[in-house]
Amino acid sequence: MIKRMIEKMTVTKTKYSDVYKDENGKFFYQVFLGRDEKRRKHFKKGRRDELNHPFKSAREAHAEALRIKQIYLNINLGDMKYSKFIKDKFLPKYKADVEASTYSTHSRMFLHAVDYLGSETLKQITVEKCEEFRTWLLTTANYSQSYGSMVYTAFRQSLDYAVEINLIPSNPSLRTKSVPKGKATEKYWTREEFEKVLASISVSSFYEKLIYVTFLFFYRVGCRVSEAGALRWSDIDLNNGKVRFINNLHYHNKLDYQLVPYLKTNSSKRTLTLDDELLKILKDWKQEQLKYGVYDFVLSYDNCPLNKSTLSKWLQRYAKLAGVPRIDGRGLRHSNASYLIAELGADVLTVSHRLGHKTPMTTLKYYAHMFSNNDIELASRMKGSMNITPAKKSQIEFNGNQHLVNAKITGLPRVCQNKKKNA
Repeated sequence: MIKRMIEKMTVTKTKYSDVYKDENGKFFYQVFLGRDEKRRKHFKKGRRDELNHPFKSAREAHAEALRIKQIYLNINLGDMKYSKFIKDKFLPKYKADVEASTYSTHSRMFLHAVDYLGSETLKQITVEKCEEFRTWLLTTANYSQSYGSMVYTAFRQSLDYAVEINLIPSNPSLRTKSVPKGKATEKYWTREEFEKVLASISVSSFYEKLIYVTFLFFYRVGCRVSEAGALRWSDIDLNNGKVRFINNLHYHNKLDYQLVPYLKTNSSKRTLTLDDELLKILKDWKQEQLKYGVYDFVLSYDNCPLNKSTLSKWLQRYAKLAGVPRIDGRGLRHSNASYLIAELGADVLTVSHRLGHKTPMTTLKYYAHMFSNNDIELASRMKGSMNITPAKKSQIEFNGNQHLVNAKITGLPRVCQNKKKNA
């Protein structure tokens, strides 16, 4: 239709989209604004800017065309319901940007805002509405402060994207305070607690022996759950006592899973040394698996990777039997960090490498409080580590210091005498 309209005039296209020059050398724009409910096209044409000045150049006409489009988008697309925006715009983009495992665990956080604000349009989400949602997260929602903080951060992230694609001019949530994370502490098992757990597991059956091996592997190695789930016997060198982490597990069910050749960070791809005790247990476990036709995945009883929910059930069951705090798979990783730092006195670089952190600063961010336990050990090692015997006689002659001269007469420096008199 634009082409037919233009053909009726003697006009030429410029290098700018939607901008033309007529037979008199005057510039104008003609923009397509979409279709109405009856699928009819709508255009807007103009020869003057916002201040009613004729365009002096194609660039000025182009700038005005962009302004008109922006106004149209804000008027029309800003009327989109927040729930529709999340479903049709944000979540598809978010799914394309992050790992499948991240999407499955984090996408639900965006839905809390949909439950609270889904009936509102994007334009109706004001600073006041954002503040109400923030207050709800901290009170009525009954979430932990840490989780409420993550939900509100996710909400802000969604509105940032609405600004990015020109659905709203600014993000109103940025004018409110963030939700503080609070002082949430990750639960983990100390060495004594973990020993109680192991003592509650019988290895007389194939299935329960898998649980024993799984718990011990996590506690001694400290890998992520998805890393352990993807671990195959081809990744373990039983002769030299090495294990390499090169794959990540995207798990849906036993028949629908995927091993992907990339981990959380580049540093997550690592090769670790296995201790002799764990190495012997793994060798015995491999032979035990072969009796049952299991030969591929290390932590498996049916030749399929271990489900994260199955691990959680095991942890819950044996924590109760052993009378220790319940933890999750992430808690096992924290337990390993505690074991390395508090029990073995490992340095931050070694811990960072074994955990697959991007930098040692990441390790310190999460585990700096554990390194303080080394303070006692360090203090005990200082005793007798050097000769601290002072000289029996001074080898320096002091002259001209009135405090020292005064001390020879009275036995105390003057400043101490003054304190004594005032007392």
